[in-house]
Amino acid sequence: MAGRLHQHRGKGEEFGPFTFLNPTSRRYPLSWKPPGEDSSSEETPGKSIDPPTSGESSTSNKDELRADEVSRLYRSRDNRKGRHAIVVTPAAQKGKYLTPQSTSTAKETLKGIWRMFSTYPYWDVSYLVAVIFTLGSVVWCINAFFVWLPLQNPSTEFPGEIADAGGITAFIGATIFEIGSVLLMIEAVNENRADCFGWALEEVLEENGLVRLKPDGCTHHHKNKKNFVGKGPAVEGKPPLDVNMVRDQPGSKSASAWTWFPTWHELTTHYFKEVGFLACSSQMIGATVFWISGFTALPPIYNRLTTVTAQNGAYWLPQVIGGTGFIVSGTLFMLETQQKWYLPAYNVLGWHIGVWNLIGGIGFTLCGALGFGAANSGCVYQGSLATFWGSWCFLIGSTIQWFEALDKHPVDIEEGGGRVSDTQPVA
Repeated sequence: MAGRLHQHRGKGEEFGPFTFLNPTSRRYPLSWKPPGEDSSSEETPGKSIDPPTSGESSTSNKDELRADEVSRLYRSRDNRKGRHAIVVTPAAQKGKYLTPQSTSTAKETLKGIWRMFSTYPYWDVSYLVAVIFTLGSVVWCINAFFVWLPLQNPSTEFPGEIADAGGITAFIGATIFEIGSVLLMIEAVNENRADCFGWALEEVLEENGLVRLKPDGCTHHHKNKKNFVGKGPAVEGKPPLDVNMVRDQPGSKSASAWTWFPTWHELTTHYFKEVGFLACSSQMIGATVFWISGFTALPPIYNRLTTVTAQNGAYWLPQVIGGTGFIVSGTLFMLETQQKWYLPAYNVLGWHIGVWNLIGGIGFTLCGALGFGAANSGCVYQGSLATFWGSWCFLIGSTIQWFEALDKHPVDIEEGGGRVSDTQPVA
């Protein structure tokens, strides 16, 4: 007879940057009880998971790690992206679990980079968001060369480079950012509502009491290959691990169906309290306003903005407002990954994505603000330069997001009581 696996939800294991908003991360230690041991004395047990099945492999291999403790690290960002993070404490000797090695090593990082060029899960909305923002960032980098390089090196300028090539690429880049932002909002309102552990468990045949964890059993909609706007794969008999983390019971229509628009009740009771949703909303609002400046950058339209007031109102002001939206969203995406608002989460990919998008937003906002002083050649140069480095920052952040979207089962190694603020419980 198989044993039982529990997740604990103890005091101090919920984290978030703001106390007035929902927690953004939770930590659940897994507790494996072999057959015959009494689990009734465990403190605050959560919902039990299906017991492990008999494994096909009897012993560990060099790609596996023996662990004394395993914790599930739930992050709201990971949940949106269909990711399932675990924190592993390596065993001094035999251990209780077999887990994959850390995904933060150079070897695993190179594997992740290779996945970016060899894996194309077009049905995964998180993958599409990352690729679309990367494509948009590339277009903006090209645009930045068109508008900045002639100022830096006038001999490289060709006829119509700034006005025509710059205006057309600005419109294309702004449109791509708008499409990506809409998909980002769709991703936000389709977070997994029935929760998803995302790891399968099996007993190792010839080693009594040893349990292997391997990626499997994901119920996120990201796994549905049949259609883009579909349900996640059903896994019968898998209740949520923490009923307080969901708004609907699994199996209900609202828990499994794709959602285009949240209800007002969902907005007021859940989404307006979610840091990630607020970040996505700010991103979409910023991208929508910013698109106006991309539209007015088209040569037939910009050429008709003959007064300073018209240029400031229809072209530069939307850049400032839209760029400010990017700054807010980048800041919130960064803070969403932190246990406290003042504790950077250097070892979380989402934190770096937020930081680079924040810097990129500053560049775009600065470009618009300097545009109000277009009569000054110094403002024109610095504004074009701000677009240049801001575009590259967006490209770096989007590329990391692409890597993140394909890394669905991150494993973090925690030694000596914890190593980083993003996994170490804090008082």
